[in-house]
Amino acid sequence: MLFFFLHKCFSFRKLLFHIFSVQRKENSTDVKGQTKGQKTQKVKPKVDKQEVEITQRMTVAALAEAMKKDYDHVLEALLNTSVDVDSLEPDSVLEEKWIKEVVTRSGMKFKWAKLSVSRQKPNRDAHRRPPADPSNLVPRPPVVTIMGHVDHGKTTLLDSLRKSQIASSEAGGITQHIGAFLVQLPTGEKITFLDTPGHAAFSSMRARGADGTDIIILVVAADDGVMNQTVESIQHAKRAKVPIIVAVNKCDRPQADPHRVKQELLAHDVVCEDFGGDVQSIHVSALKGDNLLALAEATVALAEVLELKAEPSGPMEGVIIESRTDKGKGPVTTAIVQRGTLKKGCVLVAGKSWAKVRLLFDENGQTVTGAGPGVAVEVVGWKELPSAGEVILEVESEQRAREVVEWRSSEEEQQKLQEEQNAIELKKRTHLQEYHRERAELSHLSWRQRKVALYQAYKTKVSKRSSERVQDEQLTLPLIIKSDVDGSLEALLKVVDSYDAQHQCELEVVHFGIGDISENDVNMAETFAGSIYGFNVTASRPVQLMAAKRGVPLNLHSIIYKLIDQLKDELSSKLPPLVIENVIGEAAVLAMFDVSVGKKKVPVAGCRVQKGQLDRRHQFRLIRGQDTIWEGE
Repeated sequence: MLFFFLHKCFSFRKLLFHIFSVQRKENSTDVKGQTKGQKTQKVKPKVDKQEVEITQRMTVAALAEAMKKDYDHVLEALLNTSVDVDSLEPDSVLEEKWIKEVVTRSGMKFKWAKLSVSRQKPNRDAHRRPPADPSNLVPRPPVVTIMGHVDHGKTTLLDSLRKSQIASSEAGGITQHIGAFLVQLPTGEKITFLDTPGHAAFSSMRARGADGTDIIILVVAADDGVMNQTVESIQHAKRAKVPIIVAVNKCDRPQADPHRVKQELLAHDVVCEDFGGDVQSIHVSALKGDNLLALAEATVALAEVLELKAEPSGPMEGVIIESRTDKGKGPVTTAIVQRGTLKKGCVLVAGKSWAKVRLLFDENGQTVTGAGPGVAVEVVGWKELPSAGEVILEVESEQRAREVVEWRSSEEEQQKLQEEQNAIELKKRTHLQEYHRERAELSHLSWRQRKVALYQAYKTKVSKRSSERVQDEQLTLPLIIKSDVDGSLEALLKVVDSYDAQHQCELEVVHFGIGDISENDVNMAETFAGSIYGFNVTASRPVQLMAAKRGVPLNLHSIIYKLIDQLKDELSSKLPPLVIENVIGEAAVLAMFDVSVGKKKVPVAGCRVQKGQLDRRHQFRLIRGQDTIWEGE
């Protein structure tokens, strides 16, 4: 019985042990499964390594540049290798296996550099035609530009020639744009006149007028003589190699002296016929209309001498004199036809803009069907507003026009990229020179000593940086400039570019454009805390109320020198007040002694007045040599 009992107990224990072992195995399997599951969940995302382009026989400096690392970084990566690090120089050539080793140790991956060949695009630009056959040329009206100083009577002269009232409609009696008009004389000859502005700000518009003209009539007031813009007009004419006719205006005034005017012109190499030269001079009175026919005859005679001819057939070529945006017509340009005939439906290209001509207008606003060589005409139908001074060329189709515009845009983009690349290269060279200059003093040290010295210098620089973060607030005046035409906008931007006090108050043009002031302009001015300046444009009543509500200065002008004066005043108001010291008296100290005032002894300086007068209400400064010892009352 006892044996049987013990046998049963042993079997029971064996059974329990077996069950326990099985359960333990199952539990251990679960734990392993959980651990395995956790490991699969913690898979690290794949990190994209930086690719380094390598080539055969790279130098240490070239490898560092390709990795965008320092020269010493390459030396550190070669530690614990068979390479003698201390003997390496920036121009030392590395073997292929060490180049790959450095890249791998730096946590990067290498790839062999490929020789890239840039594909050249075919030139799709439009060009002027070759010179025409002389047998196809016919006479054309001369293009005459009237130039001179402001208020010398240019527009009044043109007004008298074409019997209209232009001068009275101009703001302040000053021409703000280039006006182009075709005048037919009583004898039947036609002359295309251009009236350019005389104000100093419109220098580029005068230059553009000289470039697109055949004859220049230089208007000089007999009572005023040769002035700044007169000299500038002579320079433009000489640069463009255009002949001059001198019109001495205001000869009806009692203080007029035409002889003095001709003498003053001699100083600028303009020799009139009275002094043995070849320049015609006509005495006129634009206001009274005296001697205007003689001026017209002189112009026609000079045009006959020049034998002005052009080809009326073939694709049109011309030049843009002025461009603007019209509310009803869209982008509008005033152009002079130089070759061919401009007709409705022609496809034109100018700069990076093209047009399919919808309408043509003459100087009186009347529609015309075509315009031949030497005629000024307004062109409607531009997709975008081209710049004044651009050359107009006629092309075969709209597809061809798009090709030309795309080619010119890509060329300009490539040019900008090249300029930016040159600027980057210049900065890199400057930085590299600075880098070598900083390390020139450490060249005698080993790379380990050099690394320690650079670290100490960097630590010193970082410790000083927090105290150097205090910067003076730079005064700025952001501007938004709007104008009615492209030429006036160009003149205003040149005025802003001539500003040379950026260190005192920075003048920044945030936005400029053609057209009336809009809500977007006000929003932009509010964002940049700037001012809006409009020239010959308007702002609707809601826009004015919006600007007043948001505190945005809105300055609208029709005379350019008043706009410039207000801009100067606003710049002056931004600058801090100047503190001027006025010394009203000087004295020399002869003796020092103490005076008792109550229980205190007060030091007193016995002085002798040497200059001016001393007043106890003013401030005093005590100076010994170059040092100020004391200031006070």
